[in-house]
Amino acid sequence: MGKLRDRLLAVLQGPPMSEDELRRCLLEMAISPAQPRKITYEEFLAWADEDTWAEWVDGEVIMVSPASRLHQELAFFLGRVIGLYADLYALGKVLLPPFQMKLARSGREPDLIFIASQNLERLREAYLDGPADLVVEIVSPESIGRDRGEKFYEYEQAHIPEYWLVDPEVRRAEFYQLGVDGLFHLVPPDSEGIYRSASLPGFWIRVSWLWQNPLPMVEDVLLEIGGEAYARRWIERLRKRGFLLNR
Repeated sequence: MGKLRDRLLAVLQGPPMSEDELRRCLLEMAISPAQPRKITYEEFLAWADEDTWAEWVDGEVIMVSPASRLHQELAFFLGRVIGLYADLYALGKVLLPPFQMKLARSGREPDLIFIASQNLERLREAYLDGPADLVVEIVSPESIGRDRGEKFYEYEQAHIPEYWLVDPEVRRAEFYQLGVDGLFHLVPPDSEGIYRSASLPGFWIRVSWLWQNPLPMVEDVLLEIGGEAYARRWIERLRKRGFLLNR
């Protein structure tokens, strides 16, 4: 009964349909309850809006729960740190939800995606048409099965070069990089607790930053990552924009 209820809710909350289509769909569910209604990715995009918490997998709409405050704060922190770094060095673009990543059989909405400059042609108005270069998923009790199971293998099969799994509840971060064998391999932080990204040249992160309460200042983190060269680059940008006098 629970599965039938979930399917009925998915139909009622899904893309609008005519009265005849709704009757036919309900009849099919009653006769063959194991067959959910399939929709195209285009239908899914037309139905979903910025307030819709859902993903598209093999023609089915998968409803997901809204994120917690801790989840949101961590995603925003990572988005700013990685996004500002990527922007300063013209490495690519960072996007946060709601924004879809369209793969072969799914439309996922990761907590963060980074698209390298050479792959920006994959960007569409409402989704990324193909794999990102880095995907970050922040694990919650509701999403742990998808993030460690279905999504892990989908992202691996899509040849996404780098996948981070960050679990703030248990303070555990896992960093996977795609090997030459086409499989994800766990890359642990070094002895100082630092992980170095394969997709963002020169970028690294101290894992302990992720568990600080409150989270560290983004500017302090970026100065530690980039050092003096990063500071000089920002000073030069400020001078070009007229905020600092040339000496």
